[in-house]
Amino acid sequence: MLTSILDGILCCLTGKSANVVVPIETSEPADGFEFVEVKPGRVLRVRHIIPERPVVAEQASQGGVVHCKRKITVYRNGQLVIENLGDVVRSELLHCQNGNPEPSSTVEVELSDYSSSAPSTITPDPNSASLPGQRQPAPRRRHRKPKRTVVIDCERKITSCKGTHSDVALFFVHGVGGSLDIWGSQLDFFSRLGYEVIAPDLAGHGASSAPQIAAAYTFYALAEDLRAIFKRYARRYNILIGHSYGVSFCTFLAHEYPEQVHKVVMINGGGPTALEPSLCSIFNLPTCVLHCLSPCLAWSFLKAGFARQGAKEKQLLKEGNAFNVSSFVLRAMMSGQYWPEGDEVYHAELTVPILLVHGMHDKFVPIEEDQRMAEILLLAFLKVIDEGSHMVMMECPETVNTLLHEFFLWEPDNLSSASKTKPETAKSTEKTQNANGEAQPVAENKLQTK
Repeated sequence: MLTSILDGILCCLTGKSANVVVPIETSEPADGFEFVEVKPGRVLRVRHIIPERPVVAEQASQGGVVHCKRKITVYRNGQLVIENLGDVVRSELLHCQNGNPEPSSTVEVELSDYSSSAPSTITPDPNSASLPGQRQPAPRRRHRKPKRTVVIDCERKITSCKGTHSDVALFFVHGVGGSLDIWGSQLDFFSRLGYEVIAPDLAGHGASSAPQIAAAYTFYALAEDLRAIFKRYARRYNILIGHSYGVSFCTFLAHEYPEQVHKVVMINGGGPTALEPSLCSIFNLPTCVLHCLSPCLAWSFLKAGFARQGAKEKQLLKEGNAFNVSSFVLRAMMSGQYWPEGDEVYHAELTVPILLVHGMHDKFVPIEEDQRMAEILLLAFLKVIDEGSHMVMMECPETVNTLLHEFFLWEPDNLSSASKTKPETAKSTEKTQNANGEAQPVAENKLQTK
């Protein structure tokens, strides 16, 4: 603690950060690590494993074709209306609770950044007479002029992704303060199953270079880094797995490359809202002050990031090289989270199958945010892990690995029986939604039949 304070004073006097992340010289390509220069002078460490696969005769999977036809309307009063039109999703994927096919459905929600405008419905007249126990008639909606309308009409083929196939690649993206080491259990597990895995360190994290300029850590700068990594290692079928802030980059890539991104996994990523840095945040303090507070910040991260705070969790935090970044990088990362395009409409436009994993004890991301994400997305499974928190992939690696592998192998059945295609993740989600009672009916129908 005293050392951190002295370093902070030195930082204030010299104007330089005392702890700067630099590449690890002992990392060699033979160990599965590569150093990729995404821009001149901007080098990212990447763990890239291509396992030795057995020579097998690959059979083309039939998979299933999903016809997506949605109309997304944003009104000036702050409402978002998503309409699944006609023969949208196949009947075996979208059912009513009684099991009958649902030809069309509509979900209407308020935008998260809308709080001060007038409500969308007309308030009943308090002076109107009504008999005791008599229900008020439904208020009539005024004619509204849409602010923006988006129509999606496409077909998407969804097949299972097996590790024995050489055209499948898994991309793992960490969040703020993390590193590729937090995915250690997942990288080892899936590489043993024959999957090709790619996990980069974001700029300023792990063993990647750390530019001493705040503009190097904006959302768009980091997204361009990951775009370069994706274009370098992408195969025919690519699955993106993101954690926390890393989920936003996976969403960005899925939106930019819809034909190449096959499936997406979002782990404790939060709601489908546009990113904007908080003006009242501890990370707005000067870098030297943050450096003095780094022991307290690390302790707070341990307390909020793990369901339990024992010796095992401390060791996991150390081995995962998590929250081991300079105060300058941490401050620049938090203040650079500006992504106005990533709103509800942006997420509703995604047609890729998505698995949402949430740790029940997560103190950073409330479960309501992931439930809202499940409502907005077209093809989404929500799985809540009771024993996990924000770092659930480190706390419960076996559970997370099983869920991810099951999702990778999932494909919609062309038969009319929806029960044959319903994975375990959907069953657990159904219970969670019913227990909380906060999910929209359309989201429940969607999740129950996958």
